[in-house]
Amino acid sequence: MTSRRDFLKKGGLALAGLTVGSNLSAAKTFLSQKSFANENNFVSRRPKPSDRKFISDAVESKIKEVKKDIKDEELGWLFENCYPNTLDTTVTFKIDNAKPDTFVITGDINAMWLRDSTAQVWPYLPLAAGDEKLKLMIAGVINRQTKCILIDPYANAFNAGPTGSYWDKDETDMKPELHERKWEIDSLCYPVRLAYGYWKTTGDVSVFDDEWKRAMQLVYKTFVEQQRKENQGPYKFGRKTSWQLDTLAGGGYGHPFKPVGLICSMFRPSDDATTFPFLIPSNFFAVTALRQLTELFGEVLKDSAAAFDFMMLGDEIEEALQKYAVADHLEYGKIYPYEVDGYGNRLFMDDANVPSLLSLPYLNAVKPDDEIYLNTRKFLFSENNPFFFKGKAGEGIGGPHAGYGKIWNLSIIMRALTSNDESEIMNCLKILRSTHAGTGFMHESFDKDDASKFSRKWFAWANTLFGELIIKLHAERPRLLETKF
Repeated sequence: MTSRRDFLKKGGLALAGLTVGSNLSAAKTFLSQKSFANENNFVSRRPKPSDRKFISDAVESKIKEVKKDIKDEELGWLFENCYPNTLDTTVTFKIDNAKPDTFVITGDINAMWLRDSTAQVWPYLPLAAGDEKLKLMIAGVINRQTKCILIDPYANAFNAGPTGSYWDKDETDMKPELHERKWEIDSLCYPVRLAYGYWKTTGDVSVFDDEWKRAMQLVYKTFVEQQRKENQGPYKFGRKTSWQLDTLAGGGYGHPFKPVGLICSMFRPSDDATTFPFLIPSNFFAVTALRQLTELFGEVLKDSAAAFDFMMLGDEIEEALQKYAVADHLEYGKIYPYEVDGYGNRLFMDDANVPSLLSLPYLNAVKPDDEIYLNTRKFLFSENNPFFFKGKAGEGIGGPHAGYGKIWNLSIIMRALTSNDESEIMNCLKILRSTHAGTGFMHESFDKDDASKFSRKWFAWANTLFGELIIKLHAERPRLLETKF
């Protein structure tokens, strides 16, 4: 990611994150993909047990269970490396004031994103009810996210403590606990998704204490503020940079818009600035989060007044989406645009980062057979989507963040997760299997014509999401894993 890439470069971590650095590393450290496969030497790339950050018996059992049913040795090796990567390398768990506390870094950046930390532990949730240690670890993520929101609901990424950040000079209300302060709607939706999923999976309500309740009330307050019906609201952001998407126009408030009930998101899940402030996938995600909060406050906290507020805000945004988030495309009929401004202007594209238009069914924001979504999906994988790339190495959606012609692994995995077409799913598996460049892991992005040109060698979200895909296929379409490529 551009801001992350800049941070890595200036923080001395270029070999972990830069495309050029990863190319050099791949050339010096790894065999070529072809020779690696031919050697058939699929040695685990996991840290040795004594060096792993967190060990879950349930996760280890699941790895053995699934891997034995994967007939392709290379695919099984990738699964074994990737699925536990968050636990192996990014989790710091402790008990703080008698409560579990878990700090989760993204991988090659020593900071915790609210989005990434949820996505990184999400694939382990189904195992939490049967593994008390794992359950405590995930409860610790929820507790840590609660602390983060109470520090600043407008921040996207946090330090483990009040250590300050490379981005301290950003023209916004920075605090020493913040790594970065880019306002992204999904940063508040993901903690709701994790808390709701945790409750539904384990039945445990211990995380829903007074602090969590205050944090969720801040979520509501921030969403309402960013509808910007009466004024610009309290958030503004500026950064001295030559990269256009790393700062905001309009004196730090973004491009003009017409208040219509949708929530402004000044940055995308890629951490890039939005073109039009109403980011459609994130507004859909907000509706889902508000529905979940309605249920949690109504059933768990017995706070009917707050539950009503969440419900009404969700209804308002949903109504606005029906009116402003459906547009006629010249070739695909009615589809969902990526961004709108309320004046009638629309941006037709998608970005690989989640929430994306592609990911809407995965996030339970639309039904998989929604007609408009299906039309949108056709658009997404066509030359009419300016960020769909197809080349010698594979095909998939990228985004402006990593550069033109760069395909994101997240988009390939998400395409498979949201598909009912087995041939499409198999094609995604083949691309994922053939583009790890000998590393044994997923990456942020790779060049459409040369997978050895990749960014972010250690990107735990992509790794764990790949594991989630394999587990889903093992449960629902096991025959696809019985194929040797």
